[in-house]
Amino acid sequence: MTGRFGQVVGYCRVSTVDQNEARQVAALGKVDRLFVDKASGSSTDRAELNAMLAYVRDGDTVRVKSPDRLARSTTDLLALIKSLRSEGVEVEFTDSPGLSTTSDQGEFMLTILAAVAQLERATIRERQMEGIALAKARGVYQRQPKLTAEQVATARDKIDRDGVPVARVARDLGVSRQTVYSALRGEGPYARTGGSPQ
Repeated sequence: MTGRFGQVVGYCRVSTVDQNEARQVAALGKVDRLFVDKASGSSTDRAELNAMLAYVRDGDTVRVKSPDRLARSTTDLLALIKSLRSEGVEVEFTDSPGLSTTSDQGEFMLTILAAVAQLERATIRERQMEGIALAKARGVYQRQPKLTAEQVATARDKIDRDGVPVARVARDLGVSRQTVYSALRGEGPYARTGGSPQ
């Protein structure tokens, strides 16, 4: 890496191993280094994307054909761009130059996208809470149990047979003492099976 500065790093993604990345590569033009993923864009945990993120340095520019090749959701896209920019790396989209971080227009559009994503998250959360409230009013809302049947059985053995304090069992399971008590008593989400959720 010694002596390298200001590289243009290309990134391509095709959804399956059968798809050809040639059109994306052609759209990128000349790059100093190219990373190609053949994977779904539903996750940002991709081998070549991770390799590209580890490779780029301050002063580099990541060039991608379009935003959906980098990430499928606005939230993931903004998080990746923010991460890259924190390292001094710009992002350029050949099909959507208006979203490139190298222009004032791109900065403005990304700010708008971030605001829209924040509003979307708040709206989804609000709808979830409304749905839960309505389900509770109808008496049909049940939280998912935090402990499996096996964990409840293990907790019961440790407490009843081995004399392990409830607080320690709860800490080991990563839940509150109240959750352990509810599970052992068969309350709430554990009621259907008398303390052993399915």
